Amino acid sequence: MARLDEAVRQFLDHKRIAVAGVSRGGTLPANAIYKKLRGAGYEVFAVNPAASEVEGGPCYPNLAAIPGGVDAVVIATPPDAAEGLVRESADLGVRHVWMHRSFGQGSVSASAAALGREKGLSVIDGACPMMYVNPDVGHRCIRWFLGITGGLPKCD
Repeated sequence: MARLDEAVRQFLDHKRIAVAGVSRGGTLPANAIYKKLRGAGYEVFAVNPAASEVEGGPCYPNLAAIPGGVDAVVIATPPDAAEGLVRESADLGVRHVWMHRSFGQGSVSASAAALGREKGLSVIDGACPMMYVNPDVGHRCIRWFLGITGGLPKCD
């Protein structure tokens, strides 16, 4: 658990964070993560190649299009998009990626996690940032439950 806690702390120490997978419909986990981070004072950038605006702000087609770049990326997309986002993160010098998951597979891709680690990135392959950023009761309970059942990532 200490490795995960340290990886989460390092990730959240960065103030410019992209959230990939935010949608115009606003009902996806990515939208909730985007709003939570923005509400907690982070400078957050939405990424979705099919949208130009989401949640009242600009949306970028990819990480490279974000003015000034970012320090960290939350991947909340289907797992098959994760590897491309990890590769783009590494190419842009972004050193921290977090693949969202609460229950089920979420956005986690084993090949994306392996690629990120091979490229020297800090990879959190599971869990949800909302379990750590001013968590509500529901997210605190999910974190506790995943912790006792072994569902939190190991970050080895």
